[in-house]
This record gives sequence, C-alpha cells and structure tokens, in this order.
Amino acid sequence: MRKAQVVLVSLLCLTLAFSVFVFVSGTQAKMGKEKPMAVKADGKALWDYLKMEKYAKNWKMWPGKKALYPGKEPHGALLTTYVNKTAYTAIKGKKGMLPDGSIIVKENYTADKKLAALTVMYKVKGYNSAAADWFWAKYLPDGKIAVEGKVDACINCHASAKANDYVTTAPLK
Repeated sequence: MRKAQVVLVSLLCLTLAFSVFVFVSGTQAKMGKEKPMAVKADGKALWDYLKMEKYAKNWKMWPGKKALYPGKEPHGALLTTYVNKTAYTAIKGKKGMLPDGSIIVKENYTADKKLAALTVMYKVKGYNSAAADWFWAKYLPDGKIAVEGKVDACINCHASAKANDYVTTAPLK
C-alpha cells in the first residue's frame, strides 16, 4: 500500500509540475511581443498602427544607429530609424532579407533638428513582388499622407540596394 501512495504522489507532483510549465511557457510566449499584425497595405491603417504601437517609445532603433544620425536626400539632413521586433530580429540575426511584417520607420529631420516627415517601409506578403513586397509611405509630421503604395520614386531609389532587400540603411548580412 505504501508503494502505491508514493507512486500516486509522484504522479500528482509530475502533473502539477507539467501544468505549471505549460502555464509559464504560455505566459512568457505572450510577453514582449507586439500586437499581431493586422495592418493592410494602406497609408491610414499603417499610420494608425504606428500611433497605437507608440513606435518611437516601444520599438528599438536600427541596430548600430543612434538618434539624429547624418542622413542624405531625399530623406533629410538627420535621421532616426526605428524598426519593429520582426525587422529588428532579422537585422540582428544578419538574415540578409527582412521577413513579411517588417516595418522600418525613418524620421526625417532638417539640419536644425525639426521633424520634416516620416518615411515608412512595410513588408507585406504578395503586395509588390517586383519590389520585394514593400509598401511605401511618406507622412508629414501631423500624419497627413504625402505618398503611399507602390511609390516609383522610392522604388527607383531603393532599387540600388535590391540585393539588400531594397534597404539602404545598412547591410542586412
């Protein structure tokens, strides 16, 4: 009888330990993740998402870049570049390409550190295979959309970095 009790207690302990493990694993999986991507390739929807995410507060800057680093036209004299977790993980991992759902937000400043615009690249599976599926948007500081979509000026300029997934900020490998 004693042996049966030991086996029963052992099984109960194992069941409890497994339940705690499953609960903790599920909780940790939810922590530190962005909200699920439910943003369509649309300038207003993307702007609303960026505001909701509070990207400048909650996202990391491009690895190796600091706020107000020297830029070049057409973006501005000074730049600050933020990336969502999807993009950040791929950049840090030297993946060579950014996965679907990656978002790059480049704040464009004048030489006197005045915000002039935000330029955004958002990778959407199947959006534009001719340009690596990037959706492009340029916003004025108040959120007004200056351009959006398959923007020829953006695509043509970034095509010089086609081998780097159309990203000109830094090598992805």
